[in-house]
Amino acid sequence: MKKLIKIIIVNTAIVAATMSSVVAEEWRFNNFLPETRPETAELEKFVQDVNNALGEKSELKIYSGGSLGLPNTDALRFLPKGAVEMSLLWANYLGRDAPALSSVVVQGTIGSIEEFEKAIPAVREIYEEEFNDWGVSSVGYVAIPMLSVSVFCRDEPVRTINALKSKKLRVWARDQVETFKRLGVAAQIIPQEEMYVALKTGVVDCALYPALYAHTVSLQEVAKHASFLYPMASGPYVIGVASDRWADTDEATKAAIASAANDLWDRTNQYEDDFERELAAREKLGTQGVTWGEDFPQEDRDLFVASVTEIWKELADEAGGNAPAYRERVLTALGR
Repeated sequence: MKKLIKIIIVNTAIVAATMSSVVAEEWRFNNFLPETRPETAELEKFVQDVNNALGEKSELKIYSGGSLGLPNTDALRFLPKGAVEMSLLWANYLGRDAPALSSVVVQGTIGSIEEFEKAIPAVREIYEEEFNDWGVSSVGYVAIPMLSVSVFCRDEPVRTINALKSKKLRVWARDQVETFKRLGVAAQIIPQEEMYVALKTGVVDCALYPALYAHTVSLQEVAKHASFLYPMASGPYVIGVASDRWADTDEATKAAIASAANDLWDRTNQYEDDFERELAAREKLGTQGVTWGEDFPQEDRDLFVASVTEIWKELADEAGGNAPAYRERVLTALGR
């Protein structure tokens, strides 16, 4: 009887050893961006770099386009609870749970690459602090291009704020809602995955969107007119891991992720070609049926920037907590 027990224990140990040598730990990486976005290609390269560094030890697998069914607005809820091991996050989507995050960089208040580059170190530092308070470790960043935001309309061109007052406008963040409200324009937040149908069915007449990414959501199929309104700098996307999981992660995996993340940042933190890419995107959209009208007049563009700058302060004051101090840190970095 004792001999039988001994054999069972030995065999169990052999099986366990064999399993540990062939079964790699899988990390699921939730990416809410569509597969067609250039940032997704960069994230796929990041995943490949991590896996190459780790060999068979573990595997990082990316799930793009919201395929895991995790709303990007809920990231601060599902990530610390372990719904996935890693997730892309964007501060402007997280205002419901973390108002201070969404007021760190209000889009439209930074209008040049030179200013933006001054602000980035402070923004990254703030993000790391704030996400840490939510139980999320910031393990990497993806820079967002200096974008040009245009008004895309379904049926007729809109080239002035006054003309926009008679339209229903799709936006993606609360600061935009409040800014356009101040300008007398009815704006509502509609997620990008619902924007196509909203335009096609007339829920909205126009949509705010960067030309550079319009093709990734087939915007050219439902909006035949567009005009540029304002330049947009945004805080970077953050790659987050639950802090408790990150603390328990072995050093080799941490090192592989950190190295790949540094390379990812170096690749994306480049802005010299952004305007040329914007013009090329407009030209391509023109061949697909979008008519590019004249830019919104300078006085309208100045009015928009002035309004959104005021909204930035109001939102920071409303959010309370660390939000006003975060805004001041960014303004200091900008030299304002």
